[in-house]
Amino acid sequence: MIEPLYVAGRSALHRLPAWLKLAALVAAGASLFVLRDPRWLGAAFAAAALLVWSTGVSAAAVWRQVRGLLWVLLAVGVFTGVFQGWVEALAVVLRVGAMVGLALAVTLATRTSDLIAVCERALMPLERIGLLDAGKVALALALALRFVPEIWRNFHEIREAQAARGLGAHPLALIVPLIVLTLKRAQEVAEAIDARSA
Repeated sequence: MIEPLYVAGRSALHRLPAWLKLAALVAAGASLFVLRDPRWLGAAFAAAALLVWSTGVSAAAVWRQVRGLLWVLLAVGVFTGVFQGWVEALAVVLRVGAMVGLALAVTLATRTSDLIAVCERALMPLERIGLLDAGKVALALALALRFVPEIWRNFHEIREAQAARGLGAHPLALIVPLIVLTLKRAQEVAEAIDARSA
């Protein structure tokens, strides 16, 4: 996702606890990979679209989130259609589309902090047996979610600045300053965490 997605609301999905939404998402994802019939997958896709609509998000915001995925789905669909048949290609596209829709609906209706708290609680058994530090994993997840929209904004700012100077959209000219800005921000965050831990 390229921007903070949570939309405040009072829908049935908003009112469900975060742990239940994540558990249902995991179960739905497993079920979608068991289904093969495009008719059932189409129904799942329609249900996912209905859930997204129920959150109250605008169509423009949804389009910003999924437009990049459409090209990936198109490529996967064509590849699958050529090698495995067009019925299987339709099933693959509907399956991925339904999964993305369900994940988007959960993200739209759940605060990021609640999702991270659920992940931290789920990892506690692994912390008890010494496999990992649940708090650090949750912090890493929070930072990753925080950095994604920031990196996206930096990308657009760099591209707009270069366009204003009359420079072409050369990939190297975009990537190098983006990497520099990202590493600089990561260093600042690391120093802040070290200072807080000291």
